[in-house]
Amino acid sequence: MTANPIDGFTVSKNDIRHVGHDLQRPECILAERDGSLWAADARSGVMHIRPDGSQELIAQSHAQAFATAADDARRFTEGTLPNGLAFARDGSIYISNFGTDCLELMTRDGDTKVLLDQVDGRPIGKVNFVLRDSRDRLWVTVSTQIRNWMDAASSLIRDGSILLVEGDRVRTVASDIAFTNEIRLDAKEEWLYVVETTGRRIIRFRVAGDGTLSQRQTYGPEDHGAFIDGIAFDAHGNLWGTHVMSDRIFAITPDGELRIILDDDNPGPSRRLMEAFEEGKATPELMLACGGTIAPWFASVTFGGPDLETVYIGSLRGTTIPSFRSPVAGLPMVHWNDTQP
Repeated sequence: MTANPIDGFTVSKNDIRHVGHDLQRPECILAERDGSLWAADARSGVMHIRPDGSQELIAQSHAQAFATAADDARRFTEGTLPNGLAFARDGSIYISNFGTDCLELMTRDGDTKVLLDQVDGRPIGKVNFVLRDSRDRLWVTVSTQIRNWMDAASSLIRDGSILLVEGDRVRTVASDIAFTNEIRLDAKEEWLYVVETTGRRIIRFRVAGDGTLSQRQTYGPEDHGAFIDGIAFDAHGNLWGTHVMSDRIFAITPDGELRIILDDDNPGPSRRLMEAFEEGKATPELMLACGGTIAPWFASVTFGGPDLETVYIGSLRGTTIPSFRSPVAGLPMVHWNDTQP
C-alpha cells in the first residue's frame, strides 16, 4: 500500500506565511496557475491578489448601493456578502451571495448579473457555495431558509439543501441537511462530499449520470465535536477541511481516519459554544468569543501555487490569507485546465 504523504505531517504557527492585507471576510479563495488568488470580500466583491503581492478589489457593479456594516454581528447578516466562489469557463466568477440570497455571475470587470434567486417559485434561501463540475453543471448549496444564519446555527436545524443547475434547468437534488456548507466532487466525480456544519460531520452521496444523488452516508467521524466549514481534496485522496470557530485544519484519510494538521483553537470559548449548542442555546456572543490568532474563524482550504502544494486558509474574520506548504499536491479544480483569460 502506498504511504500517505500526510503521515506525521502537522503545521505550527511558525510555518505560516501570510498573503494579502486589509482584507474583509476572505471566506472563499480561488487559485490560478499563475499564482493569482481571488478572495471573497465583504465590500461587495472579490479581491484579486496578484503574484507580485499587489491587490485590487473588484466590486460588483450591481451592488454599489449596499454598505458593509461596521461591527461583526451586523456584517454577517446584512447587505451583499460574497461567500462561495467558482470560476466559469471564461474566467468570470460565480458568486454565492450570502447577503442577497442569490447565485450571481461577475465578470472580472465587476459587471454582475443574478443567475438564480428562486427555486420552484420560492426564494432560494441562504445560498452558501457553488461548485462547477467537468460538464459545466453548477452544484449550489443552500444552508438554511432562516434569514439570519447565526439563528440557524444556534441549534440542529435540518432545512439545508443542494441544487443542481444545468443550463436553464434548476432542481433540488438533496435536502434535510444540517446547514449545508462547502461541497466537493472526488477525482472521478462519482461521489459528492457535503459539509453539514451544524451536523458537525461530512456526508457524501453517489452521483448518477443525470445528477441524481443517492446512497447518503457519513464520511469520516460521525461527530467532529466542532462546526465544519470548507473542504478540499488532495491528489492522494485525503479530504482536508476546517473546523470553523475552533480554528483547526484537519484531513480525513481514504480510510476515514481524522488527522489534525493545524490547531489554533481557543479551547475555553470553543467548549462553551459547543456545550450551549448541544442544549440549543448557542448565541452570536458565544460564537464571536471563539477564534484563534492566525485568522479567526477558519472557513476554507484551497490548494494553489504552480505545483498545487501551497495551502491557503480562508476565514470569516481574518484580514490576511494564511498559507503553508503541503507534502502533497491538491486535487486540481475543474478550472485548473481552462484557458486563462
